[in-house]
Amino acid sequence: MNKFVCKAGMLAVPVFVIALTLTLQAQSAAKLTAVPLPPMGWSSWNSFSNTVDSSIIVDQAKAMISTGMHKAGYQYINIDEGWWLGQRDEQGNIVVDPKAWPALAPGERAGDMSNIVRYIHGLGLKAGIYTDAGKNGCGTEFPDLGPGYPNEGSEGYYNQDFLQFAKWGFDYVKVDWCGGDKENLDPAIQYAEIARAIHRAEAITRRPLYYSICNWGKQSPWTWAPNIGGAPVDIWRTSGDIVDPIVANSKNGSRKANFVKVLSNFDQGIHPAAQHTGFYNDPDMMVIGMPALTDEENRVHMSLWAMSGAPLLVGADLTKLSDATRATLTNPAVLAVDQDALGLQAVKVAEQGTGLEVWSKPLAASGSRAVLLLNRNASPATIAVRWADLGILDASSATVEDLWAGKELGDFKSPYSAQIPAGDAFLLLVHGSEGKLITYKADSAGNQTPGKQSGLVAKASSLTFKDVASRSRVARIQIAYTNPDKKARIAELRVNGQVATRIAFPPTGSGTGAVWLQAEFDRPGAKNVLTFSLANDPGPAIKFIAVD
Repeated sequence: MNKFVCKAGMLAVPVFVIALTLTLQAQSAAKLTAVPLPPMGWSSWNSFSNTVDSSIIVDQAKAMISTGMHKAGYQYINIDEGWWLGQRDEQGNIVVDPKAWPALAPGERAGDMSNIVRYIHGLGLKAGIYTDAGKNGCGTEFPDLGPGYPNEGSEGYYNQDFLQFAKWGFDYVKVDWCGGDKENLDPAIQYAEIARAIHRAEAITRRPLYYSICNWGKQSPWTWAPNIGGAPVDIWRTSGDIVDPIVANSKNGSRKANFVKVLSNFDQGIHPAAQHTGFYNDPDMMVIGMPALTDEENRVHMSLWAMSGAPLLVGADLTKLSDATRATLTNPAVLAVDQDALGLQAVKVAEQGTGLEVWSKPLAASGSRAVLLLNRNASPATIAVRWADLGILDASSATVEDLWAGKELGDFKSPYSAQIPAGDAFLLLVHGSEGKLITYKADSAGNQTPGKQSGLVAKASSLTFKDVASRSRVARIQIAYTNPDKKARIAELRVNGQVATRIAFPPTGSGTGAVWLQAEFDRPGAKNVLTFSLANDPGPAIKFIAVD
């Protein structure tokens, strides 16, 4: 329980007394709180560059329905660079080309972007739009097919533009960094200002805008992007584009997708301590189904993004997908890995020689892990996985399932091994016995465990757990808490003085909820110190943490 004290003329400050208990807490100790899952959809840039218009978007929206992708969970149709030519009226409002964006139904006015939004919504889908944090957009810096129109960014018009996007009815906004980068702006400052503009637009229109930062990983957005500006940032890019646009029957139609770049973007997108409670690393839209990738490479690409818990935004032309590509993009077992309720990211748990890797992603079902056996080399090799590396009991047997084949392989004692072809990967579901978690309880009575220095009285809205141990270098942490508000409360966690991660604590009503995250424990034994700081007032009432 938390105690609150208040003196005349002073704000109420929560005071915590911490005690360590040696109770072993099962994973189901508190009810899992639902967190936002990574978005699934399509974006226009990879296949249409900056020549996008209404007819292209209509065709892609229709194809998302006809291919079965919407039924599989894909929902966003995102309009990228090139939709706007940088023109404004005397009041500073965006002026849209009426020929590119005509009326689509009786009574509509050409040049009104709400026309295409209504069409997309009418199909049961969601609509996304694009801008830049700077004065100019990426079309000015890298015009590609179309001319480079100036002033396509929103700098100086943040409140006006994001309110306009919300009034048009858009559900999602991607904010690029070409103009901001050219002007040497500070991304943390600019994106915080944009977050406040989005928060204002949402308050006025009552329409949420999903916020996607696209500054290509500059200045490590995973360290500052979550909840920047007092409003949630949902995803942030961690690297550059996987591929330049490949537009059929154009001067760039001979470009090819590059699988080596797919692997590179995957590697750059792994920041497991930052990905939790609805915040996601974004390694770029997928190039599955684009020229030069084989069906096997498409399958590995999909496996990597699912293990990463990445946004699944398709860049290929949906009207031209092969049957094999559609099957890859809509495999329900693989999508379930990406969309798992914990919202966590895979961690590399073993490397058996250069390029022979074992990746593990914790799943919501107790004792379940998604496991990727990845062979980056040019020759086949055997890769083994030990249950202990996955955080499940090494002495017990575990069931293993091949997710792409949809086939249970049987029960196995540790280790399990498989022959992995060159440049390929096996995506497995391993289900074993979950190890017990050590529970550290926030206790207002100040009870102490004999022989243990177990806690500190909090100072100024902070809560510290001392002498915390973990079986793994990257530990899973369950946080049980209460939040009676109607919106998420925010706190920061700092482990052993490392860079803090901001945590969203969704509403729990009158009950207790639980969220999960992962953190690096860089001290041996029970020497780790976890400090929670409240980023808003009041913060979540943390009841206990449980560590693997």
